[in-house]
Amino acid sequence: MSTRLSSWVLLISLLVPVAHAKDKSKASLPEYVLRARTVRVLIRPDAGEPLEHPTANADARENVEKALMQWGRLQPVMEGTESDLVIAVRTGSGRMGGPTVKGGPVDSRPGVIQPTDGGIRIGAQQGHAPPLDDPTMSSPQSNSPQVSNEVGPSEDLFEVYLGNSKYPLDSSPVWRYMAKDCLRAPAVAAVEQFRKAIADSEKAQQQKQQKSKP
Repeated sequence: MSTRLSSWVLLISLLVPVAHAKDKSKASLPEYVLRARTVRVLIRPDAGEPLEHPTANADARENVEKALMQWGRLQPVMEGTESDLVIAVRTGSGRMGGPTVKGGPVDSRPGVIQPTDGGIRIGAQQGHAPPLDDPTMSSPQSNSPQVSNEVGPSEDLFEVYLGNSKYPLDSSPVWRYMAKDCLRAPAVAAVEQFRKAIADSEKAQQQKQQKSKP
């Protein structure tokens, strides 16, 4: 992605409402989120890996998937498979900017074996996963690892998008949460906050239905 386009993407993302750890707002989630049963968890395409922790984003993805499996409401599926929702994650550096590594095989994942308290998840990616944002809107990226100084959020980021579309990340996220270490196990606070947002939305929906009854 070109530097100019990266700046625009960052600017747009900052304009989207974000739920912070201290944010007490409880806006209802759309109906399709409440009906969703499958989800793909992926690393944001623009995310870089901190030099001191080159698997940070891959670890965050796995933490989120395991937390979702323990929750049991949403079933994680492999990339390349259609899903009701898409969750994009990106770890924060704890500081604004800093050297990161982009490209290379560190975030690629042909298969997964994840033990949890409720069992073991085994999956394999079928073929090459299609792009999640429009490739014509960005510059070609090298598959070789490259060191760069990335300007991005200092906190962990968790975004929820509507799935079952060609380029899900080109739309605005329906829900976002940003906080320090919110993708870290064992708590994985971002998933817990998403659970609360869904519970609040379902409660509000039930109250609305009750009021509409004669």
